[in-house]
Amino acid sequence: MGRFWTLITYLHSMAGPGVMLLYPLYASVVAIESTSKLDDEQWLAYWILYSFLTLMEMLLQPLLEWIPIWYDVKLAFVAWLVLPQFRGAAFIYEKFVREKLIKKYGGPHLQKSPNSKGKNKFVDFISTKKGEQEAY
Repeated sequence: MGRFWTLITYLHSMAGPGVMLLYPLYASVVAIESTSKLDDEQWLAYWILYSFLTLMEMLLQPLLEWIPIWYDVKLAFVAWLVLPQFRGAAFIYEKFVREKLIKKYGGPHLQKSPNSKGKNKFVDFISTKKGEQEAY
């Protein structure tokens, strides 16, 4: 039973980096190389939410040390964000993050323009167009 428990503990500790980093890194590369914008949205939203979660975890570390199942809860939440069956990252971004941005900043620069092929007006505004590059 001791070796089995050691194996389970090892697999449990490796599940976090695998679910939170390795698979998302692989899926992000695949998303960049694909022509679909849907997977790009999922993985950009994931990295935004994962960064926010990591920052909050760093700030709240003294409090989280007292919650014995924090790692398991975080692992389950990140698995929900990552798994393509759920598309949790895109869901949270659309329902919460984007809504807050539109309320706070007025929204016109966050709305998609008809000729931007999935980009929003803000990205069109800050991106340089052909012939408008600055000479350094």
